Amino acid sequence: MSDERTQQMPTLEKTPPAAQSGGGGGGHLEQAASAAAYDPGGSGETASRAGRFWSLRRVPAGIVALLAAALAGVLLYDVAAVRAGEPAMGWRRTLADELAGTAVNDAKVLAAACVVTLLGVWLITLAVTPGRRGLLPMRREHPHVRAGLERSAAGLVLRDRAMQVTGVQSVDVSVGRRKVRAHARAHFRDLHEVRGDLDSALAEGIRQLGLARQPGLSVHVRRPKRG
Repeated sequence: MSDERTQQMPTLEKTPPAAQSGGGGGGHLEQAASAAAYDPGGSGETASRAGRFWSLRRVPAGIVALLAAALAGVLLYDVAAVRAGEPAMGWRRTLADELAGTAVNDAKVLAAACVVTLLGVWLITLAVTPGRRGLLPMRREHPHVRAGLERSAAGLVLRDRAMQVTGVQSVDVSVGRRKVRAHARAHFRDLHEVRGDLDSALAEGIRQLGLARQPGLSVHVRRPKRG
């Protein structure tokens, strides 16, 4: 008498129509989105010690320095010429006449004042903000050593890790200062399983980047468009 054993064959479950539409109007896509179970953890103290990298602002500083030096040089030359008995330059006499005959509330004066004010606000903003938003500070293992990671490089590392997940056809990863966003397309496997594996893989990848402030994670998985 033969021993017959029955083995259940794997089945492929279809996503309900409501899930296929993704709640939007595109019924041709199956989608799964998640804010991820990944917890960035408490890295506030480390982030405050690391701090952001400050930009040197070479171009704005160089332009301002050149303009200031040119204006100061021309004015100094004119003052020295007047002291030596030579007449003042024409632009200085014209400017003095214009200022003497123009009211304070004149449109030209107000426009010039607005331009100078906006320029001053822009320069002050450049002076008090660190800039270099594309460079993420890393954890400081040694007090005298600072390291940073380009956001584009971090995105490539996480994208390579995401492509190793089974079922992922393609993925776009954008790394911000506060959150990592992944948009993947899965050509087989259940979308929720793919999303769960992506959550785990990207969460581990973010931890291995060694950033001082670990960003949050948002994962979106969908099916490719059917031709």
